[in-house]
Amino acid sequence: MSKPVAESNGSTRLAYVLGVPLAPDVERQWPQMGEVVRTSKLVGEVEGNFPELTLEVGRRLCLDDDVIVVEWTCNYGDGRLYRNVSIAELRDGKAIRVTDYWGEPSTTPEWRQSMTDRLDMPPDGIWPNAQHLSHH
Repeated sequence: MSKPVAESNGSTRLAYVLGVPLAPDVERQWPQMGEVVRTSKLVGEVEGNFPELTLEVGRRLCLDDDVIVVEWTCNYGDGRLYRNVSIAELRDGKAIRVTDYWGEPSTTPEWRQSMTDRLDMPPDGIWPNAQHLSHH
């Protein structure tokens, strides 16, 4: 079930991606690197180290009133696109815990090509192309 989420006026890219503000004591987890960033202030400081980053949200799904799942795309400024999923847990309308998963697109291995079909990825759809990303 999907329902619209209001855009956030939050001060971080993460607030833009989620569409809700961050709680001051938010935790942002990156399982790929075994890291957690605590507090919205530190989330903003980490994000500030990537001034060339552009991004766009493809789809936000609201589960009940306390979980948001977002599919989004970003480019760190080197032309490589990363496809990401962020899962946010909410309290009182603010994100209190966010887990991010991301990966750089790759080509299908030859051995698997006969078993799969191509995924339709229109440039302005759920997984936007580079021309549809912007600074936030």
